[in-house]
Amino acid sequence: MYKIVGSPRTRVMRIIWLLEELGLPYELEPAAPRSERILSLNPNGKVPVLLDGDAVLTDSVAICTYLADKHGQFTFPAGTIERAKQDSFTQFGVDELEGALWTSAKNTFANPEGHRVKEVKTVCAWEFAQGLKVLETRLGNGPYVMGEAFTIADIIIGHCSGWAVVTKFDLPSEGPLYEYFKRLRERPAFQAMMEKVKTAA
Repeated sequence: MYKIVGSPRTRVMRIIWLLEELGLPYELEPAAPRSERILSLNPNGKVPVLLDGDAVLTDSVAICTYLADKHGQFTFPAGTIERAKQDSFTQFGVDELEGALWTSAKNTFANPEGHRVKEVKTVCAWEFAQGLKVLETRLGNGPYVMGEAFTIADIIIGHCSGWAVVTKFDLPSEGPLYEYFKRLRERPAFQAMMEKVKTAA
């Protein structure tokens, strides 16, 4: 059984969501970032951490990629054009959406008070909005970023949309992106993940 270590209301949600999609058993061990438990597993103190037997894996994107590759679901095979396009969407989510969200978070609560610049949050909101415009342009006619296939790229981008709600960044109230995010929230595995997060919090 896999064990996820980390605070539920963080990027840990991505791992729970994927394991729910995969229908695999797992254990969740809540632990705050930079806690003694997390630092014993990950020197930079970040969550999530995935324990797979004796292996200790860190970074949510790396963990999602590992699980999807290992179980042959929610990803295209490495070395294919489709995988390259999928990875492009994943990287876009990390760079253009999560980058703005994480910079805002660091300047709100994550960094020590003397190392926060509150004014940067306005820039982050603008950058996030620009990222959404590009994402809408890149969306095709399918229900997900890779067309008919739901992939880990959707999990990363979908998690960013929920993070944006908490950060109070604007999300579309209609149109293709609104419908896309709605489809992600309606997936049974997403709803199961949210229930697990509420229970564990």
